Amino acid sequence: MHSSLWLAALILVPVVGSLVALGVGKVEGLAYRVAVATAAVQMVLTLVVAFLYNNHVTGASSFDFYSRHVLSVPLGLAYDVGVDGISLLMVVLTSLVLLLSLLGARDRRREPAFVGWLLMLTSFTMGSFLSHDLLEFFIFFELTLIPCYFIISQWGGAQRARAALKFFIYTFAGSASLLVGILYLGFLHQHQVGGAISFAYGTLSTTVMSHGTAVWLFVAFAVAFAVKAPLWPWHTWSPLAYAEAPTAGSIEMSALLAKLGTYGLLRFAVGLFPLALADVRPVVLSLAVIGILYGSILACVTPDLKRLVAYSSVAQMGFIVLGVMSGSQIATVGAVLLMFNHGVITVGFFLIIGFIEQRRGSILVKDFTGLQGPAPVMAALFTLVMLASIGLPGLSGFVGEYFILIGTFATHAWWSVVATFGVVAAALYLLWAYQRVFHGRAEGANAAIPDATSRERWVLVPVVVLIVALGVFPKPVIDRISPSVQDLVHHTAPGGVTK
Repeated sequence: MHSSLWLAALILVPVVGSLVALGVGKVEGLAYRVAVATAAVQMVLTLVVAFLYNNHVTGASSFDFYSRHVLSVPLGLAYDVGVDGISLLMVVLTSLVLLLSLLGARDRRREPAFVGWLLMLTSFTMGSFLSHDLLEFFIFFELTLIPCYFIISQWGGAQRARAALKFFIYTFAGSASLLVGILYLGFLHQHQVGGAISFAYGTLSTTVMSHGTAVWLFVAFAVAFAVKAPLWPWHTWSPLAYAEAPTAGSIEMSALLAKLGTYGLLRFAVGLFPLALADVRPVVLSLAVIGILYGSILACVTPDLKRLVAYSSVAQMGFIVLGVMSGSQIATVGAVLLMFNHGVITVGFFLIIGFIEQRRGSILVKDFTGLQGPAPVMAALFTLVMLASIGLPGLSGFVGEYFILIGTFATHAWWSVVATFGVVAAALYLLWAYQRVFHGRAEGANAAIPDATSRERWVLVPVVVLIVALGVFPKPVIDRISPSVQDLVHHTAPGGVTK
């Protein structure tokens, strides 16, 4: 077991960086440099944690870096952190997204406040993925709303106020059911065993409950996570928010906050209420499949590039939820892997779209044609990211989707068969979008658009490397995920462990 101070540093370093950036804000550009340095330190710390975890006991599936300190006995509040193969991947994604957002999506308007909110959002997101206590998780989970609200409302587009308000109301209302469920579960366990109330994950997982109680508690948890993901039909805040947010905000919401939803669904809703799964699984699987098809259809007709990625994300979240709820170890491993890969792919999409918007002042598809001529490197980068999102074999998007579909087919064949049409639809809407934006003859402002700069190309290097590396050789990552997934699936659905 390694020292939990590493995890404490991952939560606190962005907070310190945020305060320093705000403190030096009067010096032009210094806040940005502080933020980038903080993100670099955060990335190094993350890699150290990943390296130490990878050298932990071979095949270990228990939480590493674990620590629990009770802060308030009457309230059941505790600092309780740990990392396993599932959360480790999300921790790496969180630090990577921060660094690439700062390097590739700089916003010079009121820059100290902007980078300060980005760093605070990273801290709260990191705390959510590391929390091993339900009340602690809820606090971090809710705190992510505050930076996101201000990032959208202060640095967003023309409809930023409406987008920020809709985002806040939807996610805050959804989280109310999560708080009710957490408190009820905590008091139920206290009533059974006596003593002080506790919201520790391991403690609450032993709570004895009736089948009906398990079902409504699962629903209370799942609604909050479905809104955050977003899963159809709770997705309606996301297209507007993604489109109106600044590029860095769009990246954070799609690559990270959406994964908080699917991570929470897997870790807490599925992990704590296995008794409810027999009843709720057909419903959630159906919602996931509908989301895949619905998101794909709307992506075909959306007028702008950011909304295209937003609806594509709705479809991808459907695939992830399909794997999470499948009861199959293979599909669940695929879901966790797709969480990470989709986050990386989304970063690539929004960065390239942001580069185009800086040059043309628009993200409307109708304003573009023939960009492949004047900007061949940018076209090539978009092509690679697009093919990864489609799920082309040899690129990162393929592995997760393949695992999800074959794993789900072994346990719930018809849902898997219908979901396969989503793969075909993704090829349709992404290739059509590419054709409209990059093919044809460039005229007017499109003919003069500059190609990707050296800086922009270097920012996208990690995205390209991860897309190719995890498509060709995903085994090291799968080996880290599998033991933790096997434990969780064995706990919730013993019959599906080997499927």
